Parts: sequence; structure tokens; C-alpha cells
Amino acid sequence: MTTTNTMTTPTRTHADVREYYGDVLQSSADLKTGACCPAEAMPFALRRMLGDIHPEILARFYGCGSPLPPALEGRTVLDLGCGTGRDAYLLSRLVGPTGRVIGVDMTPEQLTVARRHRDWHAERYGFAASNVEFHEGLIEDLGAIGITDASIDVVVSNCVLNLAPDKARVFAEVFRVLKPGGELYFADVFADRRIPDALRRDPVLLGECLGGALYTEDFRRLMQQVGCADARTVSRAPIPLLDPAIEAAIGFVNFESITVRAFKLALEDRCEDFGQIATYRGTIPDAPHAFVLDDHHTFETGRPLRVCGNTFDMLAATRFGAHFELHGDKARHFGLFDCAPASPTSVPKAAGACC
Repeated sequence: MTTTNTMTTPTRTHADVREYYGDVLQSSADLKTGACCPAEAMPFALRRMLGDIHPEILARFYGCGSPLPPALEGRTVLDLGCGTGRDAYLLSRLVGPTGRVIGVDMTPEQLTVARRHRDWHAERYGFAASNVEFHEGLIEDLGAIGITDASIDVVVSNCVLNLAPDKARVFAEVFRVLKPGGELYFADVFADRRIPDALRRDPVLLGECLGGALYTEDFRRLMQQVGCADARTVSRAPIPLLDPAIEAAIGFVNFESITVRAFKLALEDRCEDFGQIATYRGTIPDAPHAFVLDDHHTFETGRPLRVCGNTFDMLAATRFGAHFELHGDKARHFGLFDCAPASPTSVPKAAGACC
């Protein structure tokens, strides 16, 4: 897939978001809802790294989850809407000195904070030089800042995609720059219905990550458009509306923070059974006992697990392949794979296939 490198024209939405995150918000204490605050406990392995993040960066963090997947050493990771760089600097440590982290944001005030601490973090981590770079630009047009086709191993984003006015363009760009077998791993705000236009344009609701929240069914359709037939939900949690005025305006919508992973793979739109088996070796750092692929696939170390064809490919044809013993092929088909989420209501239809 290729796209032109013509710069996407900034919109009124871009201007409102830039003003909200550049001028209105001076710290996370200024937020009016729980939409842009972590909705789940950060894994201990990541939480203990926060002590090595500069305090100024921590004070201006507006994410909604912990969308930092494992097994990143030596990889090239792109952080969409990196803000002041908290996740980018966590990723810096996770990819190590041989890896590379690229942060993209459209708010100059936040990038100024992120950039002035590059050397501080490199020294803190014991790196000879910083492995992080920051670019000002729109996530709808990654080509404009020089990110080429199939050049990225993993794309992450933390409560930012809801702010983009052209989400279809964002997802198209993500799958353009991902390498085959690469992964999109992101946390964002999802809604159980489409937001009325008047509320979508409200600067406060937009800035609080509510006005532009993705309707789960529209997300599923966007994934289909970019060729991703099976995006998986990793975790989810309800979002509280803490401000009475915001509750009065948009309280009829149910919001959730959902962490999603999607691979650049040729997957089927249903879970098919080919008699395949996967066994986790226990070799991913900080996951010696089990690996969680999604909210209904936990692989215990050493325990064989029957998997559908899509799940098999998500392991075999990605960076996770070295960490699994994989048996079987697709020479013989046994029909639909008999698997489902742990609870009928635990995974939104946005998660794609049933497996």
C-alpha cells in the first residue's frame, strides 16, 4: 500500500486539539474526566521504570492505558501523538540501544518538553546516545515527516487516535509504514454509539478525548478497509465522567478505554480450525510464566494450546515466533474454530473475528 506525501491540511479540529494540549492543559491535574488517565494498572515491569522518567514529563502525561507491548528489543517503534514523551522514553528503554523510537506530535509546546530531556534519559539508561527522535507533524500524514513504507516494526498510540479528524487516513498510514508482520498496539477511548456532530466539535469534549471517541462498529469497518480482518482486544475498562457539565452534555454515551492489537497479516475474518497448536517457551522478558495475546488467549509456559489459524499466524509470522513452539499448517481444514471470549460482553465487535 502506498500513499502520497502531500501534507494533510490542518483542520479546525487540529487547531482546537493543539490549543487544548498546548495552552489549556498544563498538567494532568487540569483534566476534567477520567478519559485521559490510565484506566488499568500499569504492569509492574513498566511501573518500576517510571522512576527513570523525568518528572516534568510525568506531570504532563495524558494517556488512557499502557499500550506498550512486549518483545521490543532492537525494534523500530513509532509513537503516534507522543506528547511530552513519557511512552517514548519507556519505549527507549524497552527497545534498547540497538532499537529506535520515533515520536510524532502536532503540539510544539509538548515536543519542546520531550526534546529537552533526550540526553538526560540516554545518560540515565547508560546509552552512548539517545535512540529517540521527535517530529512535529500530523499522524494522518506520516510521509510528510519522512516515514517510508514498511519501515516500522511496531506502532503504538496512547489515547490519541480519537483526536484525529480523519481516522481512516490515520489507519491507512499506520498499515502503510508497518513491516509485514508488524503490529499496531494502542489504547484509546471507544463509544457504544456515534457521537452527534455538535458534540464532536465541542473543544472541551474533544480535548477530553470524548468528542472524537471511536464507535466500536466504525472501528471494525475502518480495520476492514485497511485489510485487517481480525483486530484483538487486549483489555478494557469503563471511563468515568467526573465533571457535572460534561456528564450533562454527553452522559448518554457509554465510554470505555480499550487496548487493541492488530497485525499487518493476511488474516481471515473468522476463526478457522486447522488443528494447529502453540506452546509458549517462557522466553519473553518479564513474562516467564505466561504470555497474554489478548483478553481470551493466555499462553502458560510449556502448556500446549489449540489455536485457530489467525492466532497461529499472529504468533508464527510476527516477532513472537521465536518465543513459541508451533505445530501444524493449513493443509487440512476442520471448519470454524470453537472459541469465544470468556464472557459474551467482554469484547466489543470492534475486536474483529470471534476468536
